[in-house]
Amino acid sequence: MPKINASTVAEHRAQQREALIEAAIDILVNEGATAVTPAAVGALAGLARSSVYQYFDSSAALLTTVTEEAFRRSNEALTRAMASANGPLERVEAFFRESLRLGAEGAHRPAAALMNAGLHPACRQRLMELHKEQVEPFRAAVRQLGAPEPALTADLIAGILHTALAAVEHGTPLGTVTERTLTLVRRCLTPPGSAVHTSPEGR
Repeated sequence: MPKINASTVAEHRAQQREALIEAAIDILVNEGATAVTPAAVGALAGLARSSVYQYFDSSAALLTTVTEEAFRRSNEALTRAMASANGPLERVEAFFRESLRLGAEGAHRPAAALMNAGLHPACRQRLMELHKEQVEPFRAAVRQLGAPEPALTADLIAGILHTALAAVEHGTPLGTVTERTLTLVRRCLTPPGSAVHTSPEGR
């Protein structure tokens, strides 16, 4: 039995599982989905392949967990960011601001790598479901604003976010991208003749 670096066996197992997930994410982002195997993940995490099988019995199980974990972490951050916003426009701003911050940290890279991988149809379907769940708070805020054609409006504004994320990924400063993106979003969602909202952060 490996040395336990925690106060309990359950803690130790949780730490090992987390280490395996982190290793799987690292391999996924840098080498692609086909490189995520129990042997490769175990080697990167410093565990024997036989130990990996105690947590994940296949490459598919690893990828499924990575899919869920990538969205769980981002969703928690987005929920926290939107919780203190007052009103639907502020919630949209918070969603965009936090999404861009996460993008700058590379948090979207696992999901992007999975989207470009030849996943099993069931796994790809789950990936799409998780994406829809993630953007629903943003889409709900757009509906609450009474925007015309709210579904289409949300899709179009989401296109701004995707472009902004790409800009951050290619090295444009996060602050510059965030300020310009939020300015455009406010203009899109503020009714004609209304004052354009400026957030308390001054962005």
